[in-house]
Amino acid sequence: MDEKQGIGRLGLTALIVSSCIGTGIFGITSDVAAASAPGPALLAWGFVSFGILMLVLALNNLSNKRPDLEAGIFSYAGAGFGPLGEFISGWSYWLSAWLGNIAFATMLMSALGTFFPLFKGGQNLPSILVAIIFCWILTLLVNRGVESASFINTIGTAFKLLPLLLFIIVIMIFFKAQMFTADFWGQVVNNTTRGTTTGSIWDQMKGSLMTLIWVFIGVEGASVMAHRAKSRKESEQAAIIGFVLLVIVYVMISILPYGVLTRTQLANAGQPAIGNALELVVGHWGGVAINLGLIISTVIAWLSWTMLPAETTMLVAKDRVMPKLWGKVNDKNAPTASLMITGVLQTIFLFSLLFTQQAYKFAYSLCAAAILFSYLLVGLYQMKYSAEHKEWGQFLIGVLAAGFQLACMFLAGWQEVLLVSISFIPGFIIYYQGCRENDHRISGVEKLVMTLVTLLAVVAIVLVVNGTIAIG
Repeated sequence: MDEKQGIGRLGLTALIVSSCIGTGIFGITSDVAAASAPGPALLAWGFVSFGILMLVLALNNLSNKRPDLEAGIFSYAGAGFGPLGEFISGWSYWLSAWLGNIAFATMLMSALGTFFPLFKGGQNLPSILVAIIFCWILTLLVNRGVESASFINTIGTAFKLLPLLLFIIVIMIFFKAQMFTADFWGQVVNNTTRGTTTGSIWDQMKGSLMTLIWVFIGVEGASVMAHRAKSRKESEQAAIIGFVLLVIVYVMISILPYGVLTRTQLANAGQPAIGNALELVVGHWGGVAINLGLIISTVIAWLSWTMLPAETTMLVAKDRVMPKLWGKVNDKNAPTASLMITGVLQTIFLFSLLFTQQAYKFAYSLCAAAILFSYLLVGLYQMKYSAEHKEWGQFLIGVLAAGFQLACMFLAGWQEVLLVSISFIPGFIIYYQGCRENDHRISGVEKLVMTLVTLLAVVAIVLVVNGTIAIG
């Protein structure tokens, strides 16, 4: 690709940071405090950061060793486990992006409700209609050219980090070490612990895992967009730089407030949590500043996640795993058909916000669960490729990356994982259509896998009907 037309290291780093820093960081203070005291929270951050780092290192290794696989995270699954593996990875990633966008819409309209009472709560009809308008503005912007949208994203990232830096500075000024260490391990149970988890350190860690994974979604963005980068090396560098920046910001935002407000105050602050926390510390202006930052943050992150899901289906279709329509691009090299299909479906699903009480939490939990499938397949292919080439250090990275995803699936998000499996019922219909168009005969192994996943989906439906799994 022409160096002048590709996305550079700065643009890719901004894409990763912007994709991750969306609505999640503005609610993380409350969500983490409800689940964990500062000690278990730091251990949870260490566990999740290590797991995500293994994923980033695996992606960088595969990007370097297999530059021929331009679809990145999805084509790795294809190279390791065939067309169905690539489809499962791409479909899961696409679904995750969908649910993330619905979460963005809910939080955005709720933040606008602070300034315009018409949108208060973020889930009424006016909120839905404005969210749909946002959805289509961003869709049409990306349709004019992915690289130009990335340029806007780079500028917006700088602006949306300012309220977060303000929060960190204020919290550091008011930080009290004695308050921070008062109940460091969360094992003191009394009337001041309302709304929080106390007791076992492991239970506290486990309770925060899906929240921490949610805020890291997007760290693989450089891999998804690697074929549009100026060079593979810049894509790899952007992944590491973005990861380090995210860990620093996330830990400071979620951990420092324990030294300023009580854990109960943090857990019951409401959303956006850091806005309400800052308002308790410095007054109303703090909440206003954070809400303005939240609005900017959500719009820019939504832009990134308009780019990434469309890019996903386009790349998977180009690998002849989905129907050809999803792979067509316009004269700006943007996947118009994929963008429009996703935009229409997002519009339909945005109306679901009218019928659920906890749309944001439910959406981000499913979003985190869905992405685990894609991440797991990266780790497994890293293991397979490294074993074939006797690269045992890289093989260990693959084991750790895959093991982390499996641990999160079974320990923290098993209900959400079951719900995600339901989406594969219509997904396999699309896969079948793609196989017919591309003259791919579905193998016996593929039929077995689809049957097992479908049976898992049926189990999930039964558990939903009998109330074992509660929906939103």
